[in-house]
Amino acid sequence: MTESVRKALVVRGGWEGHSPVEITGLFLPFLQDQGFAVEISDSLDVYTDDALLAGTDLVVQCWTMGAITPEQSRGLSAAVRAGTGFAGWHGGVLDSFRGDLDYAQLTGGQFLMHPPGFVDYTVELTGDGHAITAGLKDFAVHTEHYFMSTDPASQVLATSVFPAAGDRPQDVVMPQVWTRTHGAGRVFVSAIGHKADDFDVPEVRAITERGLLWASR
Repeated sequence: MTESVRKALVVRGGWEGHSPVEITGLFLPFLQDQGFAVEISDSLDVYTDDALLAGTDLVVQCWTMGAITPEQSRGLSAAVRAGTGFAGWHGGVLDSFRGDLDYAQLTGGQFLMHPPGFVDYTVELTGDGHAITAGLKDFAVHTEHYFMSTDPASQVLATSVFPAAGDRPQDVVMPQVWTRTHGAGRVFVSAIGHKADDFDVPEVRAITERGLLWASR
């Protein structure tokens, strides 16, 4: 294990259906092995601690639904704008704090719907040469399939297809993994990760781990 030179803050809570403690726990040893000193918070009030955030290199959030106060939202956004990285997956970042437009601009996407239950779909990689997807190939998953509103300014690294159905007259190519910047900070988002065994898929695990490192200051 390398010497801890960076600091990661894991913020977890909200709806328990996304197993915030269990799934963030999958990545704590990885972060520590990569040299991060890790702090865990089960309160969004941590986003109002300017000094703590200024000394944090990476925020990993897994907080589904819930409400964020204007002060908490401004604190998080300001920290990322100043250079703190922000990363997360699935509803822990994409179905958080519905209606907070500043937060949605930070993440670059917001959950709208998913087909009932778990479905099989293929994730197609589009980020040729990007460190997060380098050496990986398209892969299949069996999990929730997120349909989202997304910011076209993000760099999309992976997509999936929603086939035409019902009120949708044609196939839709939907971003599933992307990166973006927010001021001086880097942001990594993956739509995959409803359940712990989603990360048993080697490509899902690799993309998530690489995404955390990429986002860090």
